[in-house]
Amino acid sequence: MFKRLDEVSAGVQIQQLLLQRAYKELLEGGLPRPTFDDVEFSLYSQNGEDGILWYIFSLIGTSNKTVVEIGAGDGIENNSANLIVNHGWKGFLFDASADRVKAAETFYGSLRQTQLWPPRITLARIDASNANETVAASGVAGPIDLLSIDIDGLDYWVWEALTVVEPRVVVVEFNNLWNAEAAFTVPNDPSFVAQYDSPYGANYSGATLGAFVKLAARKGYRLVGTQRYGFNAFFVKNGVGEAHLPTVGPSSCLEHPFAIYARTVRQKAVKGRPWVAV
Repeated sequence: MFKRLDEVSAGVQIQQLLLQRAYKELLEGGLPRPTFDDVEFSLYSQNGEDGILWYIFSLIGTSNKTVVEIGAGDGIENNSANLIVNHGWKGFLFDASADRVKAAETFYGSLRQTQLWPPRITLARIDASNANETVAASGVAGPIDLLSIDIDGLDYWVWEALTVVEPRVVVVEFNNLWNAEAAFTVPNDPSFVAQYDSPYGANYSGATLGAFVKLAARKGYRLVGTQRYGFNAFFVKNGVGEAHLPTVGPSSCLEHPFAIYARTVRQKAVKGRPWVAV
């Protein structure tokens, strides 16, 4: 598989650069902006996040092409791999599973694009109490282009605590079992473990979109959209690209049937669980 990825990477990179040029030409020509739904594609991401991130950075540019991903999995299915493999980004990846970290090291060590200087991959269970120390110890601090958090649990608390890096764009997975106004998260308990009691993933986990919108506002970010199914949200730092990526209302991000099903059917499984209003 790794050899095949090497062989196709050059073509993929060119295609994405042409797509980037097309996005810029749309803006320069004053044509209507595509929606996130229009720009989704997935090479490594779980759903269409690769395409949305490429669109966002096509519009706002990059500063240092650095990404921090907390909950990076096996390195293959995540939000940073496309940027690292195909566009030379510097990556600092974290995961709590030794098996997944080993798989990520094997993956990036086997590709010509990354074997000379692979992303820094750290085995760590990150929570609010150790987030800054752990991230800084990996060798990254200060301004970065992208922060991605997907740990199926204390995501809200980790982003709230994390100050050692200053991302221009933040992607967080949220719990879409609640409506747009609900601002809840699981308790800030380092021993928390998500309960995977649904074929669609964990029901009792993470924080709601409303909680993240409130946190983002306090930290100086605005919601610019979600992927199609409404469980990964994208935030951009205020002062960066407002003309092209304006604030969107959270309710508009929860209109897909998948999200409607989540809050009308799946929510019943978690109403009695402990939630913290924020």
